[in-house]
Amino acid sequence: MNEVPLLGLAAFSGTGKTTLLTRLIPLLKAGGLKVGLIKHAHHAFDIDHPGKDSYELRRAGATPVMVVSRRRRAIVYEYPDEGEVDLFSQLAYLDTTGLDLILVEGFKRAPIPKIELHRPALGKPLLFPEDPHVIAVASDAPLSCPCPLPQLDLNQPLQIAAFIRHDFLR
Repeated sequence: MNEVPLLGLAAFSGTGKTTLLTRLIPLLKAGGLKVGLIKHAHHAFDIDHPGKDSYELRRAGATPVMVVSRRRRAIVYEYPDEGEVDLFSQLAYLDTTGLDLILVEGFKRAPIPKIELHRPALGKPLLFPEDPHVIAVASDAPLSCPCPLPQLDLNQPLQIAAFIRHDFLR
């Protein structure tokens, strides 16, 4: 069985990873790709809310809790805080059947190919060249240093989708 390619979108908080992904995923899907996604959250999160049955059952101690409808399924596991979450250990929980690509939001330090998103106006340093897994840089302005990698326009999701289809997935 072939492994599904992983492609990270890596950047500092506030750079626009989620915004870009919401534009990029429909373009990749329209191009015939089946795309999965795994997102790292630096904080606790809930997919359900107080007063909902699933929330109350989880709070009562059930783990995992699976919520199923005709068109959606969610599984919530509770586990002790054991430090930073490892991307590869979490991938075991993702059904990759039929996927052409798994996009990864966050997991900035994971050793996977990634497109770095960079906004010079935010004053943050580039992850490249310290991160050898960066395969392209998408920026909203010209980079102030020489960069041997492909440079993409952060505001042109069509260009980034084409890079993924024709360069990364080739």
